Amino acid sequence: MGKTTKVNTVMKQRIAQEIPGWHKRITKLVRDYGLRPVAEVTVEQLYGGIRNVPIQVSDISYVDPQTGIRLRGYNIAELLNLLPKAKNSNYPLIGGLYYLLMVDEFPSEEEAQQVEEEWKERSEIPGYVFDLLNALPRSTHPMTMFSLAILAMHNESVFTPRYIDGMKKSEYWDAYLEDSMNLTAKLPSLAAYIYNLKYRDGKFIPQNPELDWGANFAHMIGKGSDSQADREYQEFCRLFFFLLADHEGGNVSAHTSTIVASALSDVYYAVSAGMDGLAGPLHGLANEECLRWLLNMRESFTSSPTEDQVRQYAEEWLNSGKVVPGYGHAVLRVTDPRFTAQLKFGEKYLPEDEIFHLAEMVNNTVPEVLARLGKVKSPWANVDAITGAIQYHYGITQFDFYTVLFGISRSLGLTTHAVWCRALGRPIERPKSLTTRILEQKISE
Repeated sequence: MGKTTKVNTVMKQRIAQEIPGWHKRITKLVRDYGLRPVAEVTVEQLYGGIRNVPIQVSDISYVDPQTGIRLRGYNIAELLNLLPKAKNSNYPLIGGLYYLLMVDEFPSEEEAQQVEEEWKERSEIPGYVFDLLNALPRSTHPMTMFSLAILAMHNESVFTPRYIDGMKKSEYWDAYLEDSMNLTAKLPSLAAYIYNLKYRDGKFIPQNPELDWGANFAHMIGKGSDSQADREYQEFCRLFFFLLADHEGGNVSAHTSTIVASALSDVYYAVSAGMDGLAGPLHGLANEECLRWLLNMRESFTSSPTEDQVRQYAEEWLNSGKVVPGYGHAVLRVTDPRFTAQLKFGEKYLPEDEIFHLAEMVNNTVPEVLARLGKVKSPWANVDAITGAIQYHYGITQFDFYTVLFGISRSLGLTTHAVWCRALGRPIERPKSLTTRILEQKISE
């Protein structure tokens, strides 16, 4: 069954120390204020996808309308500054980020490196997973391959056999943490294998033991040389995987994963289900759609457009009843700090790239057009508005793979939510649904 090498001892000890305090805090809230309402649901919200209706509690991350995503209370700029950096890098070790997500405290450089080293120890993928992927038609969508491979690794589950053997409920989180470490350790290699299988004649490149979790993905898809471009792409992978790690618990992938795990389906089931939600065009395909829009705009001009031409193009596009992908956000009322972090990366490393420059011009013009036309409540750029342009610059031109990249990163948050839901003894999710007739009766009362 699953690999059970010891999880980073410090990380496990810290989580174990925190759990009693969290139980006490939550018990007090439920005991003293259990019947106090925290939201009023409208008919419009019931029929509108329960958007912005509080339905769960997550202390892992929160989207602040004015400052953007906060991971364990810290915004993007703070995290970029405070988390331990990868070797010779401007960006954090993903192992350090994972420590913060799991433990709710900043790791030392040694602790961040310990997570990275343990990931390397756990990174071997079972041969049957490769057999499964090789047996699929080459036309299979990479997200289908990614989700199937994660699901297949349920065979490696630590939680499932321990549960069958009568594990105590108080130990569920421990087994979930083992599975989470095992799964996240394998994801860069798994995604790289899928990329190489589909787009690079099946070439297999093993991990470089000198590289960290984020940079190793770049290495394993053939961008591991000492060239300036490859080093830059390794840097971008570190940044990208950091930025997309979590985004509250209510988005489709996070909520789906949480619901599945609430049934005590293990981490492999839960993360695979989350990837299935992420694959939808209204969730994880946004960066692909943004890049397509930029490329289509560029093709409509005989030479690189000016800002005035971009402004006119966007206005005509919007007046035709279409939307500009990557602009507007359900919660944010400022430019997404994750967009800003990528913009700064592009300004440093690819200021002369035509598509990146076009994305810059869109950012300089479209918010004003959207605001003037009253098309959206928040006209500012979100994270997806620029991601594709940077991937495209470094030769990742296979649009259908972009969501897999998203999935590698987002699994960090999904597994953290799963561990902490078990640590806090969260029950199975079972919200109540109404019929339209019942709703009509309630309104008439």
